[in-house]
Amino acid sequence: MSSPRDDPSSGDADEDDGERADDGPREPSDRRSDGSPQRSTDTSPRSEGSPPRSDGGERADEPTGPLAPIRRFRRSDNGAVVFVREMLSSAAIVLAIGLLLFAISGVWPPMVAIESGSMEPHMQKGDLVFIMDDGRLVPDAAQGDTGVVTHEAGAEAGYEQFDEPGDVIIYQPDGRSYETPIIHRAMFWVDEGENWYDRADEDHVPQGTDSCEELSNCPAPNSGFITKGDANPYYDQSRAMGISAPVEPEWVRGTAEVRVPYLGWIRLYFSGAA
Repeated sequence: MSSPRDDPSSGDADEDDGERADDGPREPSDRRSDGSPQRSTDTSPRSEGSPPRSDGGERADEPTGPLAPIRRFRRSDNGAVVFVREMLSSAAIVLAIGLLLFAISGVWPPMVAIESGSMEPHMQKGDLVFIMDDGRLVPDAAQGDTGVVTHEAGAEAGYEQFDEPGDVIIYQPDGRSYETPIIHRAMFWVDEGENWYDRADEDHVPQGTDSCEELSNCPAPNSGFITKGDANPYYDQSRAMGISAPVEPEWVRGTAEVRVPYLGWIRLYFSGAA
């Protein structure tokens, strides 16, 4: 009698009747057991007109809710939308920089454009100048509690701004806020009623001026700074210039700190002062 082990057919029967070992999932067969092709049984519904996703699945629904327009605006590749989006991004960056400069300087606007050549060669028409509140970072040589160092005090203390002693200040002439601010150097301080003729540099007063009475604003009608443009021949407070009375601290908008060449032309162009 032959044993099952010796029967060659017993192994085949075991393989047919028992479970097969499998290392992983098997690929689905596209044929039936009889060899005929097997039809797909995928009957999942598909919405008409819905384009396929890039990953092969169905497209996700459009964003909904109150923020949906913003999401669509951010994702759109329409040319006009892209242009508007870039313009808004640029404006936001400029605004952020302006707010940062304001936080540093304490003055708004924190930058002014030079409209004339009165401060040449240290400032040119078309320069953009960053200004700072005179109450910040007050130098030891500043006049009283003003935060402004005059040319007179700067020469003694070795303090310079824009290659000459003293601060360059931005002020409203005679305190009139509706007039264009002046950006000139603070030369020295005078007290109300002071005869400042003897302190004045004779090169900065009109020729033939022999006394205080021949100067405008002398004696000083108020306490303040005597100012002058670096390229101008005379003081702002002289009769020849007639720009302003001695500049009171309240009229000072700030001190000039840094100049950026050429960028001011953009502002001058749009303001009509170019």
